[in-house]
Amino acid sequence: MPTMADVARSAGVSVATVSHVLNGTRPVLPHTRQAVLDAVDELGYTPNTLARSLVTSRTRSIGLAVSAISNPYFTEILQGVEAGALEHGYSLLIADPHDDPDHECKVVQLLHERRVDGMIVAPSADPRELVSYLGRHRVPTVFLDRVIDGVIEGVVGGAVEAPADGPQRFDQVCAENTEPTARLVTHLAGLGHRRIGLVAGLPGLSTTAERITGYRQGLTTAGLPYDDDLVVHGDSESAGAERATATLLSLAAPPTALVTANNAMTIGTLRALRDRGLSVPDDLALCCFDDFAWADLFSPRLTAIAQPSREIGAQAVRVLLERLAAPDRPARTVRLDCTFVHRTSCGCPDSGERGRPSQSSQSSQPSQPSQFEKGNVS
Repeated sequence: MPTMADVARSAGVSVATVSHVLNGTRPVLPHTRQAVLDAVDELGYTPNTLARSLVTSRTRSIGLAVSAISNPYFTEILQGVEAGALEHGYSLLIADPHDDPDHECKVVQLLHERRVDGMIVAPSADPRELVSYLGRHRVPTVFLDRVIDGVIEGVVGGAVEAPADGPQRFDQVCAENTEPTARLVTHLAGLGHRRIGLVAGLPGLSTTAERITGYRQGLTTAGLPYDDDLVVHGDSESAGAERATATLLSLAAPPTALVTANNAMTIGTLRALRDRGLSVPDDLALCCFDDFAWADLFSPRLTAIAQPSREIGAQAVRVLLERLAAPDRPARTVRLDCTFVHRTSCGCPDSGERGRPSQSSQSSQPSQPSQFEKGNVS
């Protein structure tokens, strides 16, 4: 196996120069740098990652803490993180915090002890200990998907800088949640529904709070009253959504349409409807937040809000690398647009539409009259 000394002899330079070229620790003349790189390529030299980390104080590794096993949505995000990391020559160390605050702190500490250069974390519903640990140790961190209280939230498609003073701030990358959820509600209201239920996520998550806000905004836009009985928590998982949907169906005046707030809860809701012999959309219309690979294979096909999952992951890597390059720059929150994917579970005929960016300026009125029996305003 060729060594750094072999590369130095082939390029006609010192071992120190080869080290500076490979580690980026000192500027090297362009023709000298190219000679070293040509020698590396010709000899098939593979740098010693451990030795490099000792020289640069960098391991070129990123710690990723997301609940990818228990939440399929994070699987696509993981793919985006991995692609972004590899593109920039970084490896990944992955841990699953299982959306449990205590376990979250343990896995983040383990990643930190393995000297990752920075972390990308999807925080739990109670991230206080997590934020305390990361701030205390000044770990470069990007929060993914869920924002943390105390960090200024961004705007759709852009970023907002946080104040330089005060407590440590963290970069964040997530999707827009409020307007797309409102879009689902106004779409169902446009079809004539007056009792629209929401199967919301785990309390404490910013995604849950923002989607509830969007639900309420959609009702206001449609001129419908808010009814607390129509909002239930499925705790962001299938079994919880099944129980929550059963609660809605047991109401004296049950909803005629439902919005589910993530893909796992959509599965639970469909199971609850099936167990009661109810058909979508004939007995109850359904729209869901989160699209997924097999949503187009259901009968009916699921009308959904599609998040740019892989782009969220890739963007998180870019933001983290920017933080590593400029540790003192102001923190920011980046929000990415979602897409309204219009299918048939809402009760609309199959128009062949496959998706449009979710924008409040777009009409949510159906092209044909509703086929449902409508609920009464209560």
